[in-house]
Amino acid sequence: MADPKLMSIGVFAKLVGLTASALRFYDDAGVLCPEQVDPLTGYRFYSESQSARASQLRQLREIGMPLPTIGRFFAASTTKAAELIDDQVAKVAAEASEIQQVAATLKSSLGSGACRALCVLPGPVLAAAVNQVLATTTHDPQIPVLAGVHLETDPDAISLTATDRYRLATRTLVPSQLSAVSWAGTLNGNDLQTAASRLRRSPVVTLETGERALGLRTADGTVAHCRLLTAAFPDYRLLIGSLPAVTHRVTIETQQIRKALEHAPGKVGLRISGRQASLVLFGAAVDLHGTATGPDLTLWFELATLYPALSHALGNEVMLDLRGADQPATVRSADEGDLTTLVMPCRPDPPGTTSRTPRPQTRKE
Repeated sequence: MADPKLMSIGVFAKLVGLTASALRFYDDAGVLCPEQVDPLTGYRFYSESQSARASQLRQLREIGMPLPTIGRFFAASTTKAAELIDDQVAKVAAEASEIQQVAATLKSSLGSGACRALCVLPGPVLAAAVNQVLATTTHDPQIPVLAGVHLETDPDAISLTATDRYRLATRTLVPSQLSAVSWAGTLNGNDLQTAASRLRRSPVVTLETGERALGLRTADGTVAHCRLLTAAFPDYRLLIGSLPAVTHRVTIETQQIRKALEHAPGKVGLRISGRQASLVLFGAAVDLHGTATGPDLTLWFELATLYPALSHALGNEVMLDLRGADQPATVRSADEGDLTTLVMPCRPDPPGTTSRTPRPQTRKE
């Protein structure tokens, strides 16, 4: 039985301004572990005393501090912790100035109501999220709903989900304003793609429900309409819930693996050996900065499948949960929201052959 004084992960997420998925990510990364985990259900429970650390963690991620530095921050003295903050701020001064401008615009927009408004989001953030999930859509005449993006809202966050049956991507966001009414619908991918360029130029965007479309109202008052698809979206929660247990976990620097993949062949190997992860490129191993768990293993991925999952990763680190050579791998990254993508491993090329698969292409705007 859980201590009645403890909070569920959903209640704690709402209290500290993070999503439940982000809290799971930070638990797995070892920087914010729950007070108690039910041994039978695996449910996480948090205490009110952890809210200060969670708030600090959220603020540290807002200024772009990487997870290893955050670990040192929580273990450091007050003086050293202050130095780590100053060092990080110095690295992102220009970016911080831009964030302040967006924050000022958001504050000025508060209180400007809209009919049937769902939520208010920063335009550049929403546009980036749209592009992240659109890369996982596909045009299949037999299943036209796969060209759409499923949008859902709940009292804590909104999520955007897309799948092409071989990959699945889910992006969650924490809006500045969110309606208490839950809503779900599948948006026409072409309409959403057309609207993305307008969204990124607007400091804020208000999402408004309609009978046949979702309205995206920008700061200048114009509205882009995304038609709603009537076909049922695939039950992705059932898919995720039926996945086998994770056997290996790899946490690595996002920028390093992205850079290495820019020069990769059509297939790449991810090798775990002695708790060290590396990429196998052209028969040679490239060590990756990070941590790995589980017995020795090498998995192979098509570059056209793996690269899009990593190219849009959030923050400085990406986490890969592996389940073996014939099961989907989960690619996760998080800041205040999170991005989760499922990718399938593949068989390696026969000895003596070299894959010449073309460079992966993401959906163009």
